[in-house]
Amino acid sequence: MKKYLLLAILLFSHRLIAEPYAFITNQLDNSVSVIDTETKKVIKTITVTGKPVGVAVNNKKQQVYISTPNGGGFSILDGRTLENMGQVKVGGASLGIAVDNAGRRVFVADWYENTVSIFDADTQQIIKTLKVGNSPSGMMVSSDDRWLYVANRVDNTISQIDLVKLKVRNTTKVGTHPFGLSVDRQGLRIYSANVESNDISVLENSHLKRLATIKVGGRPYATALALKDSLLFVTNQDDETVSVIDTATLKVISVIEVGEKPEGISTHPDDRHVYVANWLDNNVSVIDAKTLSVVNTIETGEGSRAFGLFILD
Repeated sequence: MKKYLLLAILLFSHRLIAEPYAFITNQLDNSVSVIDTETKKVIKTITVTGKPVGVAVNNKKQQVYISTPNGGGFSILDGRTLENMGQVKVGGASLGIAVDNAGRRVFVADWYENTVSIFDADTQQIIKTLKVGNSPSGMMVSSDDRWLYVANRVDNTISQIDLVKLKVRNTTKVGTHPFGLSVDRQGLRIYSANVESNDISVLENSHLKRLATIKVGGRPYATALALKDSLLFVTNQDDETVSVIDTATLKVISVIEVGEKPEGISTHPDDRHVYVANWLDNNVSVIDAKTLSVVNTIETGEGSRAFGLFILD
């Protein structure tokens, strides 16, 4: 009996210290693939209806939020049991989704209603809905939970929302059709991937002043920072590549070939490995940020997008 009890404790302990999971939305499959980042294999596929696109992880509550544009809201996944806990209705077509670092609030961008809705993560009740620009998509919260940045694709703008006052503080023009965003750990710089102008806008945080515009590949979709924010990785949908930008010089230092139609991108908590969802190849490329090379390819589902921060620590 003691032997079996010890075995059970060891198995439970292993589960508690398991490597992070990556949650990859497969829009055409109406599913989410869960990748164990230690084994680099899909360990479960979860059904999520409504054409899932966006992903946000709540490390505090061990939950994952999946936006469903055709479902008018978002689904909540349990990060421990890997079960679908149900759907929260928003209305319109939810696309971008984010959560604050404290794990208290969930933010949902409505593509058709041109709004960002703020939900209480405990009760799933709506706190406030704010008007932003046309077709809000990517969102990112600053590390101190003070600001929420929203890419308004059709308006070619970025909105800055004050999360204390819950109102839009500033809106500024960037390149054509901004979509994915990144914010550095100090909250000093915002990076916007501009799909139609094939470039990255670099903004400072205080007044959203443009610091630089960096040309990348065809139809840049999303971005991710790695190696203590020294490198910015950009998925180029039409080139089947990821551009790597040195954030000190603001120059492209490498272009890495990945799968066909790369879209979502997120950095592992080890700050070294960068995961890229490839829409047409139905897989995920894993990039080593130190060697700037693809070190793994993981088969997922049909139409892998994973738009947002999709790795649960």
